[in-house]
Amino acid sequence: MTQHPSRHRHRRRAALAAAVALSLTLLAGCAGTGSTSAGADAGPTEGGDAVFLINSLGTSWVPNESSISSYQGNIWGQVTDKLVYVDDSGAVSPWIAASWDQNADATAFTLHLEEGVTFSDGTALDAAAVVTNLDYWAFGAPDKGITPIGLFPKTYQKATAVDAQTVEVTFSAPTLGFIPTLGYHGSILVSPKTLALSKEEQGDLDNFSGSGPFTIRSWADGDDVVLAKRVDYTWGPEAIGHTGAPYLDTLTYKQVAESSTRIGALTSDQAQVIYNIQPSELAGLTDRGYEVGLPRYLGFTNGYRVNVTAAPFDDVRVRQALQHGIDRRQILDTVYTDGWQAAQGLIQSNVPEATAHSADFAFDADKAAALLDEAGWVPGADGKRTKNGQHLAVTLYANPYLATSASIDELVAQQLGTLGFTVTVQTYDVATFGEKVKNDSTTPLYEITRSFIDVGTVASILTSANKGEDWFGLGETDPTLNDLRDRIARATDLDTRAAAVDELQTYVLQQGLFVPITQIVQRIYVQSPKLQGVTYNGVAIAGYAAAYLQK
Repeated sequence: MTQHPSRHRHRRRAALAAAVALSLTLLAGCAGTGSTSAGADAGPTEGGDAVFLINSLGTSWVPNESSISSYQGNIWGQVTDKLVYVDDSGAVSPWIAASWDQNADATAFTLHLEEGVTFSDGTALDAAAVVTNLDYWAFGAPDKGITPIGLFPKTYQKATAVDAQTVEVTFSAPTLGFIPTLGYHGSILVSPKTLALSKEEQGDLDNFSGSGPFTIRSWADGDDVVLAKRVDYTWGPEAIGHTGAPYLDTLTYKQVAESSTRIGALTSDQAQVIYNIQPSELAGLTDRGYEVGLPRYLGFTNGYRVNVTAAPFDDVRVRQALQHGIDRRQILDTVYTDGWQAAQGLIQSNVPEATAHSADFAFDADKAAALLDEAGWVPGADGKRTKNGQHLAVTLYANPYLATSASIDELVAQQLGTLGFTVTVQTYDVATFGEKVKNDSTTPLYEITRSFIDVGTVASILTSANKGEDWFGLGETDPTLNDLRDRIARATDLDTRAAAVDELQTYVLQQGLFVPITQIVQRIYVQSPKLQGVTYNGVAIAGYAAAYLQK
């Protein structure tokens, strides 16, 4: 077995003041006009209440359903722990798993757990609790209507509690990505008492118990979630520089739909953090001293997944024309500000295995037009292309999880329109998007991005094998894609897997199965300069376990 070093930490427990309840009233016209600044940072200070304004709190609090959400995921990240910590470069370090071992072919792992960790309901976070969570992530609870978490290894067989602090985990095939996946935002550790509840009961946050640095004090559906520090917390990841109880007394997440209202609350000091405003609104805030967090998560770039079974994208030439017809530099210059980067391929450039493939989809309007000519799409007097009496029509569905998606789609519609496409842009809220677009296997094209912690999970989105997501509508009909999927999934060493990932990117892009747009910054944070110590993990979720307010 390959051994991974343990950690040893000095634990401390401090008596801290009781958390203070916070009420917040937000008025649309409350924007301030002055600048703000923080004095020299004297280091962490105890106490204080922070308010985080978010544009949505989602529609479900069932952990397996909501843990990977860009909205609820922000809250889960404060009230739960993970077995390992993964930073924004993909580096893995201990957390609840103090160390681990792996056999030569990556089919068996042993986790050695920290001692003395408990859930907020008093239940020990021991080997038995970890086994319960692993099974829940892998299998869900079909009898309750609860599905497995996305991207958990399909090769998982079982986990066994060897003793109170040791878990053995076995897989049916090599699974190099298992340990990093334990740091994915879906892999949150939840008390077995919570997981034993019905789906409806799990969706009630009053019933929730995690082991994280904050606990849930109160919540109102569709309005707010108030968190209070857990004063006996001593097992945070060393990677964030603070392993003890939070410095903040409370952290309130409040839903405020209007971007202007969130900005107004920040500038009038009613809030310390706001989430997902438009990039065009950032400069005015940074000029006044507010700090912007633009973390890039590990995962896929932002782009369009193409369903090859749906016309007109059943023709590879149309797919390639789509790729070469998009001017990404214009998108960056028009929609974004500094901090955003052009896509270089299917996956983000901060993923350790990333390689550049920009030439496979570079903007070339003449090439795009020639491909459409070759495919038989003829421009009419109005410039719109037709074939056999049918317009070259496409609908772009704005991704409601990405603040800039509608703006991107409007610009892409103009660019494709000049090539002869007839383009419609459709926007939906989160629930409707899921129902009418994401869950409809006949949708020809839609904008998508997805985080992952380990590149090995790429295999689970490519085809329909093992209940895969089948992004491109190919099922298992493409032998090249099937082979690349299997080589990535079954690799037993990182170099072999990286080579297969590079081949995969070449194939997917040259076949026009995915149309990259930009490297993804899905989560935009703007905060008061008085709030310091905020951290961002590998899935770009802000953490407040080490955050503090300057006095």
